[in-house]
Formats: sequence, C-alpha cells, structure tokens
Amino acid sequence: MAVPDYHDFINAISPHPAKRPGHVSFDVVWHPRGRKQRIRDTQFGFVGDFFGGEAHIDFKARVNGVPVVYTSNPGGQKTIVSGVGRERNGVFFR
Repeated sequence: MAVPDYHDFINAISPHPAKRPGHVSFDVVWHPRGRKQRIRDTQFGFVGDFFGGEAHIDFKARVNGVPVVYTSNPGGQKTIVSGVGRERNGVFFR
C-alpha cells in the first residue's frame, strides 16, 4: 500500500510538510482453534460461523529509493482476540 513518509512528528504537523513516497505491506495469518461457533447479531446485522484462535501479523515499511526496511518483531506479538470465519450481512442477512 502506498503511503507518504513524513520522517518525524514535527515535520508531519508543520503547515507544509516535506514528504517522500513510501510503501507498507502486511501479511496476516490466522490459525483457527477449537469448535466452530455460529454468531447472529441482529443489532449490527450479520450472521456467520467463526473459529477462535491465534493470529500473526508481519509488517514491512520502506521509503522508495532508501535501502532501509522496517519490519515487525514476530517475537513481540501476543494474540489477545482473534477469529476467522464466514459471514453474511447487508441484504444477505437473514
């Protein structure tokens, strides 16, 4: 995903910030665990079958033309809540 890089906070909030083109990428992997649960939420209008489990996110950021790449630390991640499943919503919610 293309994103502007403002280098630092002070530059980012200045009236005319200098920026360089950059890119970020995300790889998200879910590992379902346990039994499938059917959830129906009439307030938000969706229904689906979901599994709980664990998730892991790899993140990379770079500024175009600069050899430095910032990456996430896989050892520093802990899953608090994660879920993966299939849902129906909108006109398909019945």
